[in-house]
Amino acid sequence: MNDRRSIPISGPIRGLHRPPGSKSITNRALVCAALASGRSRLRGALESDDTQVMFEALRVLAGKSVVERTGDDIQVVGTQGRFTNANAELWVGNSGTTIRFLTAMLCASHGDFRLDGVPRMRQRPIGDLLHALRQLGANVETEYQNEAPPVLVHAQGLSGGRAGVRGSISSQYLSGLLLAAPYARNEVRLEVEGELVSRPYVDMTIAVMRAFGVSVRSPDSHTFCIPAPACYQGADYPIEPDASAASYFWAAAAITGGSMTVIGLSRQSLQGDVAFVDCLRDMGCSVCDTPDGIAVTGGKLRGIDVNMNAISDTVQTLAAVALFAEGPTTIRGVAHIRHKETDRIGDLARELRRLGADVNENEDGLTIVPGPLRGVELQTYDDHRMAMSFALVGLRVPNVLIANPDCTQKTYPGFFDDLESVVATGES
Repeated sequence: MNDRRSIPISGPIRGLHRPPGSKSITNRALVCAALASGRSRLRGALESDDTQVMFEALRVLAGKSVVERTGDDIQVVGTQGRFTNANAELWVGNSGTTIRFLTAMLCASHGDFRLDGVPRMRQRPIGDLLHALRQLGANVETEYQNEAPPVLVHAQGLSGGRAGVRGSISSQYLSGLLLAAPYARNEVRLEVEGELVSRPYVDMTIAVMRAFGVSVRSPDSHTFCIPAPACYQGADYPIEPDASAASYFWAAAAITGGSMTVIGLSRQSLQGDVAFVDCLRDMGCSVCDTPDGIAVTGGKLRGIDVNMNAISDTVQTLAAVALFAEGPTTIRGVAHIRHKETDRIGDLARELRRLGADVNENEDGLTIVPGPLRGVELQTYDDHRMAMSFALVGLRVPNVLIANPDCTQKTYPGFFDDLESVVATGES
């Protein structure tokens, strides 16, 4: 493993780039395909640590011949919700989608299961999901009775009915419940209590479910009704490029004053993170929809005040851009990102200060006041988004080093190679 990586200075970058497949869509589609009746093909699936732990867990549950992979093409023979291995220990690494989706999915099946991951995973909350699952008839607990993994599932199926779930910590709780709900014995009604963070990810879940034959009815913004018992149907399903990954390349154009078109994404994407380009537009960039994708051209950057609740995976990307803007940038509405791979408010603020910015942490975000920047070795806290976002700073600031660059394996193993390829287009 490389313990640090330098970033080459770049002039204005220009070109086209297609990021790998969406992690979020890949893991949702894997669950639907594994539970379905019939065969599915997932085209353009992401190859990364997060999708690999989901892939391997399904192979443990359903058999290696049932879930097969060739590069970014995955073939799945659906199990109709009946897994051959009814007594399994599953390793989820540090993949929040994997442990939350699998916990709900397994509660709808039969057997005894244990789900565990890396030390950071054992600090990430899961109690709200388990509380909702118990309302639907599940027998599920945390091993140390602390509302965090390891998770123990003693599955006898879900009875269905009504369940309330808090939405303020992670939308993945609701997504996991939605994905599993068709396999309950009776219709499921899910009611979100309080604010729902990252709503576009819930809309994505519902769209993927629809593609596999199950429709969700939502009479209002906080209520979701899922028919049950029902069964997903196998599908030939194309997976979009990852919009969160795309944000780094749009941001690179903004920071260097260049122009970058991310191909394969449009405003009709299932992924809410395409709205990151609206933040860049408000900061002074030009944004253009093209036949190939979405193009961003850099301009004179100015600070903005923005609520990023719906696109919180791009907070660190925007923070990197904010360092090169005139005036402060305030990011609000993202208190929940303290519970991600790391504390994405506190740890982000710490490293931005080391670069030379004046940063104030707020209850639900931070304010970044640009200052004279200096090259430092930036800590990434084993967080892939820290590494990729801070790499952008090195496009303009000499002597920036990224510690533990291999943490990008989580969602984008080829990131640094792709960034260097883009830098090669920069004008010196």
